[in-house]
Amino acid sequence: MLQDGAMRGVVLTGHGGVDKLVYREDMPIPRPSAGEVLIRVAACGLNNTDLNTRVGWYGSSVASGMTFDLAIHGLPSDAADMSSWDRKSLHFPLIQGAAAAGTIVDVGKGVDSSRVGQRVVIDPVVRSPDLPLGARGVQYVGSERDGGYAEFLVVPTDNALRVGGDLDFKRLSTLPCAYQTAEEMQIRADVQPPDTVVVTGASGGVGLANVQLAKLRGATVIAICSRSKQDRVRSHGADQVLAREDGPVSAQLGALLGDRGADVILDVVGTDDVATLWGLLARGGRCATGGAIAGPFARVDLRDLIYNDLKVFGIANPEPQAMRNLVSYVEDGRLDPVVDKSFPLKDLAQAQREFAHKEHVGKIVIEIAPN
Repeated sequence: MLQDGAMRGVVLTGHGGVDKLVYREDMPIPRPSAGEVLIRVAACGLNNTDLNTRVGWYGSSVASGMTFDLAIHGLPSDAADMSSWDRKSLHFPLIQGAAAAGTIVDVGKGVDSSRVGQRVVIDPVVRSPDLPLGARGVQYVGSERDGGYAEFLVVPTDNALRVGGDLDFKRLSTLPCAYQTAEEMQIRADVQPPDTVVVTGASGGVGLANVQLAKLRGATVIAICSRSKQDRVRSHGADQVLAREDGPVSAQLGALLGDRGADVILDVVGTDDVATLWGLLARGGRCATGGAIAGPFARVDLRDLIYNDLKVFGIANPEPQAMRNLVSYVEDGRLDPVVDKSFPLKDLAQAQREFAHKEHVGKIVIEIAPN
């Protein structure tokens, strides 16, 4: 059993700017309750949900996307309904971080002690199996319960997935949240050959994961990103890469797709762009949306939805199969997650500043402890 002591961590003290992130070295080490495990965290991936939760974006009336100023300085003081990803109130102080990977060092009552020493990656969705499919997530690690921006983390044993092989913890920590959301988008949209798949926001964590996972499933991928990132996105598997600076994306896609249209759109950008792209889907096409980084509001033409028999999926509650799939992919070498840059735990605020600039391709990761 782990001895009592203090741990390093970063706590979120309230909604607002990066000044609300406080680094401490005197935090108590949590203890696993019945059915839980204690993980020594090695790395934790940084995700949009960290910034969204910090500024209260999920439940606010603010219509803009996650602009740099908003992400760093927080919402205007008159913004209402500060909330978490499930649009409920949060309790502070809170340790954020949904995407932890590390080693089990202690277990609670009822958990087999043989789990101690296992290399694991967490599934951040804590579920109630009695609820309907798609609504089972009742807590999210780093939101309704403490997360991975600390040296130790407690989760239910079912949320700690053992990982074989020797993939380093930094790349393992990209799987929860970002790759998990992308895999759920692939599952819901039933991506398969010979689908033509359009991926928006293709240079970010979820976007690039969608590129890699759609290729893994045998689809043809058309990726959309900024011109400066085209080559890097192409190097990770995209068949075609369109630059936003080269004119309206819908016009570029229309010229490329012709009358056939696309089979699937995987969107994390939001705004009117996604609704415009619906008109480029073939009859019976599918759209999965897992984010709204450019803004949460869109004007849609319901005739596209109705008369082309489209299927549209919102993704917020990945089912367990998504993380199980990802573990399988990395164990057998089919998936190599992309880490752009890493920061030490004490520099989490600086990492969030850089994340908000959106200059990275792939994931930004916080290193907590050596592998």
